[in-house]
Amino acid sequence: MTTILVTGGTGTLGRIVAERLRADGHEVRVLSRHSQPYAVDLREGGSGLDTAVSGVEAIVHCATSPRGGDEQAAAHLIAAARRAGVGHLVYISIVGVDRVPFGYYRSKLAVERLIEDSGLGWTVLRATQFHDLLVQVFGALAKPPVMLLPAGVPDQPIEVAEVANRLAELAAGPPAGRVEDMGGPQVRSFESLARTYLAATGRKRRILNVPLAGSAYRAFRAGGHLTPELAVGKGSFEEYLTARFGEGRRA
Repeated sequence: MTTILVTGGTGTLGRIVAERLRADGHEVRVLSRHSQPYAVDLREGGSGLDTAVSGVEAIVHCATSPRGGDEQAAAHLIAAARRAGVGHLVYISIVGVDRVPFGYYRSKLAVERLIEDSGLGWTVLRATQFHDLLVQVFGALAKPPVMLLPAGVPDQPIEVAEVANRLAELAAGPPAGRVEDMGGPQVRSFESLARTYLAATGRKRRILNVPLAGSAYRAFRAGGHLTPELAVGKGSFEEYLTARFGEGRRA
C-alpha cells in the first residue's frame, strides 16, 4: 500500500482523485487550507507542510487558484518534498498553457517548469476544461437577460472523473514526465455549449456573441487550448448536465 498526498484534496478534482486512490487500496492524505489533520496554506508553507509530506511516496498536486499564488505554493511544496525524499510528484495542468498568453495559464506553465527543474521524479498531465467550470461560467453569464459570449471561441470540455482516474493511475506508477494530454470528446462552439446549458436549466436568454481584443482572446479563438487529436474523454456535456440538472429542470 502506497501513501499518497493529494493537495487541494477537497476540491472538485482532488476530492475524486482521493476517492479513487483509496478505492485502489492506497493510504491517502488530503491537504487543503481547512482539512484536518493536514490543514496547510501552501502559499505560506510552514511546519505543517513538512508533517503532511513526511513518509509520503507520491504527491498529486491539484491545489490551484486563478487568483494567484500557484508558483509560491509549488515552490513550498517542492522544497518540502525534497526534504522528505518524496519519489514522485504528479501535477495537473491545462492544455494550451504554452500557447495561450492568459495570466492563469502562464502561472500553470511556470509551475510545470518548477516541477521539471525540481530534481524530483515528476509527471505532468494537461487536460481541457471540466464540464463544471463551464456551468460556473454560464451561470454567471446567464444572470442578465442578454447572455454575452466571446465570439468565435471553441471549447472541448471533459468529465472531471475521467481526469481524476488518470491522475490516480499515474500517481500509482513511476514518474513518467510529460504524458499525453486529455481532451473532451468534442470540440464545440461556446455558443453551442451555452445553448445546451440554457436548455438543461430551463433558462431563456438572448445570446450575443461579442468580439474581444487581446492576444489571449486571439489564442483562444484559434483553439490554442484544444487538443482535438487527443479527444479521449467519453462523457459529453449533455450527459453531465442531465446528471446535474435532470431533463430540462429550471435552475
